[in-house]
Amino acid sequence: MADDCIFCQIVDGEIPARVVYEDADVLAFLDANPLAPGHTLVIPKAHHETLGDLPPESGEMTFAALHYLTPIVEDVVDADASTVAFNNGEAAGQEVPHVHGHIIPRFEGDGGTPIHAVAGGRPDLADDELDDLADDIADAAGET
Repeated sequence: MADDCIFCQIVDGEIPARVVYEDADVLAFLDANPLAPGHTLVIPKAHHETLGDLPPESGEMTFAALHYLTPIVEDVVDADASTVAFNNGEAAGQEVPHVHGHIIPRFEGDGGTPIHAVAGGRPDLADDELDDLADDIADAAGET
């Protein structure tokens, strides 16, 4: 746990939250500044700042909770769909340096945009640039 982390303080019970789910590894609670009714945050209880810091087992448990909770949240608020996302690092908009997934209920005509709009303008990449990027990422991931 990190003493200065608001999410760790929620896990420790030092700060109140509207908890909707808890197990040995994961805590889920309503976002204090929701983008929609039912906006839920799902966090590993152990402190890890980014997805790259998150051990695989903790990632599996966090994703399992997201998988379990998403249809429940959608049903409870009668949402048409949901956006499930992670802001991974400060440049991506991560405001609390503790891994957390968002379940954001979505409704027809809510004015929200698809995930492709989150990064602003799209880069103009040629086919050979895309091929090089794919090769570089596959090589770094150990794929051939």
